[in-house]
Amino acid sequence: MDLTSEKIQRILSKYKFHDVAVGELEKVHHLHPGMKPVTGTYTFSDNTQKDLLKLIGNIPIKYEGRSYNLPVQLWLMDSFPFTPPICLLRPTPNMVIRVGRHVDAGGRIYLPALHNWDHPRSSVGGLLAEMISKFEEEPPLSSKSTGDNKDPHELLALVSNLQINQGGVRHHDQPINKVSVVGGGDLGMASVMSILAKGKVDQLVFIDVAESSTRGGSVDLEIFNLPKVEVSKDLSASAGSRVVVVTANAWSNEQSYASVVQTNVDLYRGIIPGLARLSPNAVMLIASQPVDIMTHVAWRQSGLPPTQVIGAGCNLDSERLCRILDINLNTHKQAWVIGELSDNKVAVMSNTGLSCSTEIAAGSSSTKPLLDRAFEMMKSRGQRSWSVGLSIADITHTVLTDKKKIHSVSTLAQGWGGIGAEVFLSLPCILGTNGSMRLAGVSLGQEEDTKLRDSVTSLSNLMAQLRI
Repeated sequence: MDLTSEKIQRILSKYKFHDVAVGELEKVHHLHPGMKPVTGTYTFSDNTQKDLLKLIGNIPIKYEGRSYNLPVQLWLMDSFPFTPPICLLRPTPNMVIRVGRHVDAGGRIYLPALHNWDHPRSSVGGLLAEMISKFEEEPPLSSKSTGDNKDPHELLALVSNLQINQGGVRHHDQPINKVSVVGGGDLGMASVMSILAKGKVDQLVFIDVAESSTRGGSVDLEIFNLPKVEVSKDLSASAGSRVVVVTANAWSNEQSYASVVQTNVDLYRGIIPGLARLSPNAVMLIASQPVDIMTHVAWRQSGLPPTQVIGAGCNLDSERLCRILDINLNTHKQAWVIGELSDNKVAVMSNTGLSCSTEIAAGSSSTKPLLDRAFEMMKSRGQRSWSVGLSIADITHTVLTDKKKIHSVSTLAQGWGGIGAEVFLSLPCILGTNGSMRLAGVSLGQEEDTKLRDSVTSLSNLMAQLRI
């Protein structure tokens, strides 16, 4: 791989891990010699720009016995390879993007390998291998049809991209913003009202699960007949949702904590697989307790990619923390509460300001007193149903609008910051239509790292006692 040009050398010299990045690029060249490095200016979602290196080339796939070359580009952040690339399709004028599980309308690529990125276990070579595998199952590009001599396969593809709804035919690129809330009670009702108030919802289905101990509220919703709200006791009403919120709990009178949680797991076994089957492209947002365990259970039972199953986790605490830092302590930086939703949760701060925070700052003795003070100010604020409902609505709004906002949500933490166990913890994730993508892991302070490791151990022990 030729990295000798003056432009490439100039930009590469600004990379934080220059030697490691060069080594990774040489490995890419050995596996994929067709991927070429070029320079360019990347524009982030907040309209800030940065000169970066990117790899462009074609990846070979086979689909229905034919071979195709898909043009892609991989933008390498200046913290590469410890931060995953931003991957995009490069459609030619005669190609059209097919929005799907791994690609959005703008051509951005979302894959488990990006979500779980953790160098040195993660590499561009492995990422491209997964890209080829996923795109052979679901090609992200197709040819534009010209004239009246349309290929029958293209007509079938067009028909498969259409959805029938009460208002007529709607193309896949303009999907109905349908949200389902499964589980009644105070939290279910608070979630429904908050999501409606936030807007951007075309249809909201409220499903009261009979087996849930938190049922209730459906009769009142039927009496007052709110616009856009459908009340049902049948899971099939959730079909075609873009977001599925699960608030159902089934607390029992069992003696041990594991037995109490098992009751919830048993409830989930009867609803989660069906919800995933009815809305295979939805983001599943879990709010049942304990949220980190139940999000893990939902992921296992659903069969969905980890990017599509998240928990409300520490999002509420994170938003409160940012508010205190910004208003009370005059510190205008993004911060998040991460870890288990328990006394072991810890706070981290971004490297940059509120508008462009895409990197977590490493543990620092200079920021710890400030975060500790903010944490102390948060202690009097509880996790009430209405406040959690507002948090759920905020996450739902980000997904529906493809906002790419960073939320601290419960997600698969394996591979983040050296975590080897399969556990779910709240971590800062970029959320959008296709689900979540974690920010890169960093080294934490000793106290924070110990709390996270303790949570990993306790969550792993509890999961081992459950019959999923």
